Amino acid sequence: MPSSVLKVSFIVALFILPLSSIAQEFQGQAYYFKKSKLELGSWGARMSEAQKKQVQMRLKNRLEKTYVLNFNKEESYFDEQDKLDAMSGATDSWGKNFSPGESYKNISDKQLVQSQEFYGKLFLVKDELPDIKWKIGKETKKIGDYLCIKAMATIPTDQLAWYDFSWGQLRNTAKEGETEDVEEALTIVEAWYTPQIPVAHGPGEYWGLPGLILEVSADDTVMLCSKIIMNPKNKLKIEAPDKGKEITKEAYKNTITMKMKEMRDNRGRRRSR
Repeated sequence: MPSSVLKVSFIVALFILPLSSIAQEFQGQAYYFKKSKLELGSWGARMSEAQKKQVQMRLKNRLEKTYVLNFNKEESYFDEQDKLDAMSGATDSWGKNFSPGESYKNISDKQLVQSQEFYGKLFLVKDELPDIKWKIGKETKKIGDYLCIKAMATIPTDQLAWYDFSWGQLRNTAKEGETEDVEEALTIVEAWYTPQIPVAHGPGEYWGLPGLILEVSADDTVMLCSKIIMNPKNKLKIEAPDKGKEITKEAYKNTITMKMKEMRDNRGRRRSR
């Protein structure tokens, strides 16, 4: 091989190796603020404005939360920042049972690993990432310093809130021994992603767009990115949680429902005595 070719190959290698190393170590940290509206329904119609404000203040720590997403090209780690109850100064122990725990996503193998605590028992939920069929639009807007593109998706509600519970779900469950067709609930999701950060990550269950998701709206909840740190000085820890009883999302949902049904039935028996 001519010496000139060897020199060119050597120079190219000098540039390629550092770029490859940078790509492997590429990391970022995104902070999200989540805000949900309080829907009081028919119960709220019987309350005064002062009572409504009191309830909103009491539940402020459930309606407003801050999360952090650590990510690289393939993996992400998403978790809530600790926030004390606005009234009592204590952590929200009841709400914690039905809130998302530490969440790890690997988009290469479409794996979700999420740590969930339910009444003192720790579960390790392992499942596949939901297959979200995004429709990318033409609308754009700026979020901070980033140009974002709008995308829409219709997602089964159970895929988004499998860790949550409501008494309405229990009332709508068919009685034991009976079967009935129940129409699947769907949630329309609006997301804004930036191609300037070319990773397929996003907050919570959301992922799969050709850029980091900076804002997402679903039902009465909005999650907005407030700060991004690219390649922070201190290397980020992006690892899957590993403690708890291994279980799938569906099995975890059934476990919560059965436990809450048991609590309801026990409370009813005590009252009837």
